[in-house]
Amino acid sequence: MLNKSNAAPKGWLAFELNVLRRLKFNSAILPFTVEPNLGAYLKRWNARVSANDLTQSAWTKAIAAIQNNTEKLSVENVNLILEDAYVPHYRLRNESLKNWFNETDAWWFDNVRNNIEKISSPVAHAIALSVGMGVGDYALSFTDETLELRQPLSLVFKRLWSVLPEPINNNQTNACQNRTAYEFIAESRETDLMFLRLPQAHQQKLRNHLGWTAWREEWLRFGDDFWNELERVQAGRLGALVETKYQYLRHLEEILQTASHIPVWAIAHVEDGFVSSQEVTETIAHIRRVDTIFTKDFSELSGTKAVIITA
Repeated sequence: MLNKSNAAPKGWLAFELNVLRRLKFNSAILPFTVEPNLGAYLKRWNARVSANDLTQSAWTKAIAAIQNNTEKLSVENVNLILEDAYVPHYRLRNESLKNWFNETDAWWFDNVRNNIEKISSPVAHAIALSVGMGVGDYALSFTDETLELRQPLSLVFKRLWSVLPEPINNNQTNACQNRTAYEFIAESRETDLMFLRLPQAHQQKLRNHLGWTAWREEWLRFGDDFWNELERVQAGRLGALVETKYQYLRHLEEILQTASHIPVWAIAHVEDGFVSSQEVTETIAHIRRVDTIFTKDFSELSGTKAVIITA
């Protein structure tokens, strides 16, 4: 399963919004955007939002929900995507799909992924991929005991498409990037607020850290030969594999120094026993005066405590 910091507890978004409502800003950047919910909601406040994530799955979702102001996936697009979805060909373009799905499903995801490439609009392309990721998550949610309850994947795609929320038009130029958080922050010069959701410290390769959701990256990238390069790009930075608490806090301090030009910070942390909120607060205080510390206890739901520190 995806780790706690990425799979936010129920009620987390409401907690974030309650804190952010107290701050003054017209624009915000999100250096780690595993899910686009917060960025999409900030658009409702007419804030200009720039989101970033090094994974293509998160970046794609952000384009569909944050960068997108008005575009929808048309019926014609859906028909194109699902054309001959179950028809096998000479060989799979993406052999790694067989590590996640049975042969029939692997052909469906391979064909759908190839068909999505025929969509010319980058935003519609991202919407289609986001729906496709939802279908894969649905397929992987079943066990041998519940498999008989599963619906055909093409039908699931249509149903997920039919319930997509309306795009939020904040009349702003919102942007989404697929870079390291450091590069993204360094080049974000005209923004009021940085909302930094701290990634959970981990001591394993990124693919293992992502768990079953790693399938999304392999589906989007047409294979699994990219993981070593992704590790190399991220190495020595916040979000990469770390061995000690000192390493994690040093990486945090480095990224905060990079963000020193941004007027307001809101830094979200989930206590997991590796790094305490007190240690995070002290690290922030090395760079900037801490204003307020907000906490929310989710222990009954997920065994975690959420903290947002403003500075």
